[in-house]
Amino acid sequence: MGTVKDLPLDDRPREKLLLRGSQSLSDAELLAILLRTGTKGKSVVQVAYDLVKRYGNLASLSTKSCSELCKTNGIKKDKAATLVAAFEIGKRTAVQSKWFSEKKITSPEDIAHIFLPLLKDELNEHFYVVCLNSANKIIRTELISTGSLDASIVHPREVFKVAIENSAKSIILVHNHPSGNPEPSNEDISITKKLVEVSKMMEIPVFDHLIIAEKSYTSFVQKKLI
Repeated sequence: MGTVKDLPLDDRPREKLLLRGSQSLSDAELLAILLRTGTKGKSVVQVAYDLVKRYGNLASLSTKSCSELCKTNGIKKDKAATLVAAFEIGKRTAVQSKWFSEKKITSPEDIAHIFLPLLKDELNEHFYVVCLNSANKIIRTELISTGSLDASIVHPREVFKVAIENSAKSIILVHNHPSGNPEPSNEDISITKKLVEVSKMMEIPVFDHLIIAEKSYTSFVQKKLI
């Protein structure tokens, strides 16, 4: 059995993905990209195929522990850990995607639920634009600024470029205070008011602006700052 390098370039899993997209790959080929290398007697594609054959399908494979995966010839702890991590990412992505697609944003708490875990321990400032559709559901979340200080100083052009490109009907602004203080600074208030003014001209309302701190948050709407 030769290695994956013995295959025609267009049939190698990684190159095939780049050329034709992930949908063109079989389950074994997708797993082969994660596994990266085969064994002395088998190519990485064959090792991946043996995994799929052993457990029947990806759904069954995704429930196996590292120790169970290691029972397949050619799978040791490093490869098993990679697979378990990849499947966990897939599970979390599916859960989060379902939440985003179904969740209607009705309050600052809904946004804080997303960003508190993400930003509470972050040492740098990050500024996000959250795009909503006409049903107040999130269609895009994009980081537009990051830095050690004053990353919350953003230009309206950056904010509304994201909104326009994603056909947002409204937006929510989110940034964090690594200091742990959730209260808005004078600059935060000034910039937010400027963004609100521009939003009226663009006809893309600013639904809210949240400041995320270590364990709490501040909503500009609840503070009646916008």
